[in-house]
Amino acid sequence: MRFHQALITAGAALALSFNAQAQTKWDLPAAYPATNFHSVNLQQFADDVDKASGGKLKITVHANASLFKAPEIKRAVQGGQAQIGEILLVNFQNEWQIFGADGIPFLADSYDEAVKLWRVQKPLLEKKLAEQGMMVLYSVPWPPQGLYSKKALNSAADLKGMKWRAYSPATARIAELVGAQPVTVQAAEVSQAFATGVTESMMSSGSTGADAKLHEHVKFWYDTQAWLPKNAVIVNRAAFNALDKTTQDAMLKAAADAEVRGLAASKKANGDSLAVLRAGGMQILPPSAQLKTDMKKVGDTLLKEWLDKAGPEGKQLVDAFLK
Repeated sequence: MRFHQALITAGAALALSFNAQAQTKWDLPAAYPATNFHSVNLQQFADDVDKASGGKLKITVHANASLFKAPEIKRAVQGGQAQIGEILLVNFQNEWQIFGADGIPFLADSYDEAVKLWRVQKPLLEKKLAEQGMMVLYSVPWPPQGLYSKKALNSAADLKGMKWRAYSPATARIAELVGAQPVTVQAAEVSQAFATGVTESMMSSGSTGADAKLHEHVKFWYDTQAWLPKNAVIVNRAAFNALDKTTQDAMLKAAADAEVRGLAASKKANGDSLAVLRAGGMQILPPSAQLKTDMKKVGDTLLKEWLDKAGPEGKQLVDAFLK
């Protein structure tokens, strides 16, 4: 009887250890609210992996910087504190210029161009991340950046002396080049800054404007499609290698689907947010030929400055993109 009992106990322990082996749990830190289209897409990706792996891999999405703050996510994945994570590539430009390629104004100025830029950026990124013990699964662009202004703009000269919201080195540099006054304002304070006259103009997406209800304070948004920064989902290479082949394949397939779905979701989010601004009384306009020409010049200057810093790799990327 005692022997029989021992057998049952051993069997139960074996079953438990088998289950523990059979199910792997991963954490996926992300920086944006759970309702943001990027986060919704991440959750769908996690669900797809769970389903395709037959429940062997469970990925928990930690949205809204609840596990790690945006600038910490890349290091967390590299160091294995999280097995997988979502990052905004331009955040890491100071570490390596190629991370910021999709933040160069007017280089890739439409969804189609953003997709083309990703094709030439991805191999360089894969090489760099491989050196750091990581790999990239997929990327999704944010909606295009446009120009908000309290007054009508016919050329860049109209921005001279205007208070301009800057939130990155590139946006501060644009202000310098057009003669505007850069003022540092975080995303959470945009609405108040426009309401109180702290700032009168900025470059940002329709999504940012809709979130901040800018139609209450700003009359014009010019659809310059200046740049489409991308989020990328990165994974710790050792954690990926530890998965069985079926689960790896399931993840790569789910990632490919997420990239396609995310692009469509970004386009939809862009349309929806511009509709909100328009309904609130903001004029959504194409830039005049002169404004377009002026801003293109600004973009050329910023591209030249970026190339000086990025060196041969940067030149290789831009040449391949412009081919």
